[in-house]
Amino acid sequence: MLMTEYIVESEKVHKIYHTDGTKVHALKGIDLKIKRGEILAVMGPSGCGKTTLLNCLSGLDSINYGIIKIDGRRIDNLSDVELTRYRGLKMGFVFQAYNLIPVLTAVENVELPMLLNGTKPDVARKRAIAALRDVGLAGREHHLPNQLSGGEQQRVAIARALAHNPAIVWADEPTGNLDTKSTKEIVNLILRLNKERGNTFVIVTHDPSVGECAHRVVLMRDGKIMKEYEPVCKIRPGGA
Repeated sequence: MLMTEYIVESEKVHKIYHTDGTKVHALKGIDLKIKRGEILAVMGPSGCGKTTLLNCLSGLDSINYGIIKIDGRRIDNLSDVELTRYRGLKMGFVFQAYNLIPVLTAVENVELPMLLNGTKPDVARKRAIAALRDVGLAGREHHLPNQLSGGEQQRVAIARALAHNPAIVWADEPTGNLDTKSTKEIVNLILRLNKERGNTFVIVTHDPSVGECAHRVVLMRDGKIMKEYEPVCKIRPGGA
């Protein structure tokens, strides 16, 4: 497959929900292209369609109309089995609530998705340990989630998303449960990993301090992209 400039391409994407007899047109003809290695922030008021956009572009949710390509392959017409496999190979996910399994250690949480995707146990363990080292958690591999701070738990979640070297990482409010100091640390981490590894990040956020550190911001309102702009990054890797 010929590698294109864009890791994500969407054309005329519509998402319609029907709830209790009410029709909600959540996405209204979204056209969006995301370059390889880009950090894109998706911002806008509550209910504007930010998370719906992330879920649809990543294949976590289906669409009603339109085309979505990830890494050059259409995903909107894949079967559930094909889509699950493709997500496991090409994508990583980071959520606001961390979604760590409380009875598993940090390294076990990171290696679990790889094991489920068929990676050999010894390979998965090596990748998990390396990913935890990359996010600054060397020496914390065998701690349970409740033995880690909120910022450390989110680092584990980021390590889990990156351990299999995905083409793209989707992050839904990754700093939403963190204080200001931890937010800066996570943003610095994403900036550093993007620079060193070249992973693409798509970040849904309400936080202007997170959005201003992206390469590009997409501003949404009422299910549409209203504006795109390049912010001035004010937090640099290693900076406060």
